[in-house]
Amino acid sequence: MPAEAGGSTISNERFGRTTTKKPTEASVTNDDIVLELDGVGKAYGTETVISDLSVSVHDGEILTLLGPSGCGKTTTLRLIAGLEKPSDGQIRLQDVDVAGNGQFVAPENRGVGVVFQEFALFPHLTARENVAFGLKEWPAEKRETRVTELLELVGLASHGEHYPEELSGGQQQRIALARSLAPEPEMLLLDEPFSNLDVDLRVEMREEVRRIIKEAGVTAISVTHDQEEALSISDRVAVMNEGDIEQIDRPERVFQDPKSRFVAGFLGHASFLSGAVEGDHVDTAIGRVLRDDVNGLAHHYDGTEIDLLVRPDDVTAYPASTPESNGQVVYRRYLGPTVLYRVELDSGETIECMHNHSDRIDLDERVAVRVTADHDLAWFPANQRETSTPDSAD
Repeated sequence: MPAEAGGSTISNERFGRTTTKKPTEASVTNDDIVLELDGVGKAYGTETVISDLSVSVHDGEILTLLGPSGCGKTTTLRLIAGLEKPSDGQIRLQDVDVAGNGQFVAPENRGVGVVFQEFALFPHLTARENVAFGLKEWPAEKRETRVTELLELVGLASHGEHYPEELSGGQQQRIALARSLAPEPEMLLLDEPFSNLDVDLRVEMREEVRRIIKEAGVTAISVTHDQEEALSISDRVAVMNEGDIEQIDRPERVFQDPKSRFVAGFLGHASFLSGAVEGDHVDTAIGRVLRDDVNGLAHHYDGTEIDLLVRPDDVTAYPASTPESNGQVVYRRYLGPTVLYRVELDSGETIECMHNHSDRIDLDERVAVRVTADHDLAWFPANQRETSTPDSAD
């Protein structure tokens, strides 16, 4: 395979151009847009699943669509793959319309690889034969070279003659990934790629899959409902709700500075602590929070009520007797390294605290809860309170 410094040059007859795949970490601030969804909608009869969805994906990045069941993320993936046709809008891949504007390019002609959650390996073929399956039209020598490269890339060079039943779950996933990468796709789509793995293996495979994708230099879109998975594997995360994207940004920005209560509640445990803005501080049921410790609290909110977003590691509960106490422990969950406490405050609000496993606070014990965050807190206007908050993804 011919190569240039820093990457491999791939002749792409499908789109009549040559592209350079870069095996380095991609910056999502560049102008190299590989995929564009512009006003995309999808309806099944009278039911609208996706409405006016617009997003751009940059060369070499890993974008994860994150959201609860039924939010439209899997439908979006199927539209990109060409397994569904959009009801509205356009989809462009490498500046070519593949759906919309009277165009529809079949899935096999889009240059898109898909890794399904079931892996879908052929049981009667060896690992090497599975990887080579989509390369039947390649010259034999080039095909063998490509398969060998990919087996080495996924760390299974010595397992090429093994059948799927002889491989572990993680090894099967890596072979499925190598098979999808074999034809040198423009884009890789991953549908809940870790859902069939046990908990310990999921963490290991997240790191491994990210490494493989980055070294291959391919642009990837992943779909999941697992917030930890999305935050750990992605360059950017798009949080979806009811067929639209509520927020798209770097993982740390989406988590630390959510733009809606839905995003705040879906990404991990979230408590909302009401407070009154008074000069240089915010008065809350657990004491004053300095205004300088609240992210971007504009002066026109002086004298108004806001809700501070407080995550379990932002607060600490201390055993205390009346009158120092301001709440009572009503729930305790042991998590191994940490313990999650739920405290019902005297104000009627509920807040969660995360402590080291060596700390011990009993159920029904009176406590004093204090804000101990080492970063600025996010907040929302009180007049935008919602009637419910989504269950967080554990």
